[in-house]
Amino acid sequence: MTKLIRLAALLGFSGVALGAFGAHGLRARVSPAMLEVYRTGVLYHLLHALVLLGVALGARRLRRVRAIAALFTVGIVLFSGSLYAMALTGITVLGAITPLGGLAFLAGWALLFFAPRDDASSVP
Repeated sequence: MTKLIRLAALLGFSGVALGAFGAHGLRARVSPAMLEVYRTGVLYHLLHALVLLGVALGARRLRRVRAIAALFTVGIVLFSGSLYAMALTGITVLGAITPLGGLAFLAGWALLFFAPRDDASSVP
C-alpha cells in the first residue's frame, strides 16, 4: 500500500499548499463569498486526504481498498477542484460539477462502511 500512502501524502501536501495560497494569495483578489467557497474546497480536500491515509494504513483489514481510494480521490478532484476553479474564475456554473464530487465522497464512505473484513478483529 506504499502507493496509496504516497497518494494520501501528495493529496495532503497539495491541500496544505492550496490552503496557504487561499489564505495568503486570494484574500485581496476574490470576494469574501468566493473565499469561503475556496475554503470549503480546502476543508474537504484535507479531510479526505487524511481519510485516504487511514484507508491505506488499515488496508489489510479492508476489502475494496482501491475502489475506496479511487472514490475519495475522484471526490477531491471533482468536489474541491470545482470549488477551487469557481472561486478563482468566478464562473459559478462550475458549481454544477461539485455534487458529482460529493456523490463520489458519499460512495467512498458507503463502500468503507461495508469494507471491514470479517476476520478484521483478529488482526492487531
